[in-house]
Amino acid sequence: MAKTQDFTALMKDMMGAFPVDTATFEKTFKNQATLNEKLTGVALTAAEKSTEISSKWTKETLSKLSEMSKAKAEPADYAKAMTEFASATAEAAAENMAAFAEVAKKVQMDTVELLMAAGKDVSEEATAAMKKATDDVTTAAKKATAK
Repeated sequence: MAKTQDFTALMKDMMGAFPVDTATFEKTFKNQATLNEKLTGVALTAAEKSTEISSKWTKETLSKLSEMSKAKAEPADYAKAMTEFASATAEAAAENMAAFAEVAKKVQMDTVELLMAAGKDVSEEATAAMKKATDDVTTAAKKATAK
């Protein structure tokens, strides 16, 4: 009867033949975690500012709506109050949309800045890793030819 090959031992031997520098993986993980933390900070700050803008806008609108809904002495005063409310609401909308645009612009700038810094770090690490690998291969080749 045929004997089943032990793939666990085979994989262990194969992985042992290719040593892995776990320090590189740990450093990469830490760098990724740091980048994620910074990106999350950018997103949370933007969410906080957006919430503040929305809250302020809502309070102002309710205040103006309250003023508009008060009883008036003349029918023409209702039309005037409605016109003033519509005008103030349009002005507030423009101001608040501009504020939201500023928040979005800041998020975009901060994100690009973080990603460019991360890209520079990755490039430097890759260059260092390739130099080390080249040096290791050169050393191994010299040892092999010396024998």
